[in-house]
Amino acid sequence: MSLVTADIAVSLNLVAAGHDQSQEHPMGAVVGQRLHTWMFEHADDHADEVAGILRARAYVMGRNMFGPDRGAWDLGWQGWWGPEPPYHAPVFVLGSRPRPPLTMAGGTTFHFVTDGIEAALERARDAAGDGDVSIGGGPSTLNAYLAAGLVDELRLHVVPFTVAGGLRVFDGVPDLAMAPVSSRTTPQVTHLVYRRARAS
Repeated sequence: MSLVTADIAVSLNLVAAGHDQSQEHPMGAVVGQRLHTWMFEHADDHADEVAGILRARAYVMGRNMFGPDRGAWDLGWQGWWGPEPPYHAPVFVLGSRPRPPLTMAGGTTFHFVTDGIEAALERARDAAGDGDVSIGGGPSTLNAYLAAGLVDELRLHVVPFTVAGGLRVFDGVPDLAMAPVSSRTTPQVTHLVYRRARAS
């Protein structure tokens, strides 16, 4: 059965990004790259978790996850990842202004969705077929999907420090029951996997 999954790196106090995102500081200057050193500097020690993130057949992300610009699109901006993003699948970017699809090397095409989270998820499910759909972030987008009860499996990658201020996972999300599935700890991060609890 295909799932709607979500992976997000967070501090011990569940901060996933700063409020001050910019082109120079994609996660905000206070957060920097500290939440993702396990992925980039210690990738060999976390190969299974990285592979799990990239196993989805389609992705949904918020506009802030795609780029730093606000207001009208900067059509010269093609994302944070260079000419070949790591997704190799359709990616549906939430926003309030339309933009033509952007096809990149390696099979990634960014589609820009203006009619809400349910519409983006429906399009991603259609694109994924029998495969999983991943909610790629950022925290505000993930919280919207959690609040709507649309995430089947949540994978929190918890790094061992706190961040003063920022955007937190679960902010504004009503009571949510999840069942623990697995955990794995390394010196850089603890990987926690939860599934949405089903009504008995």
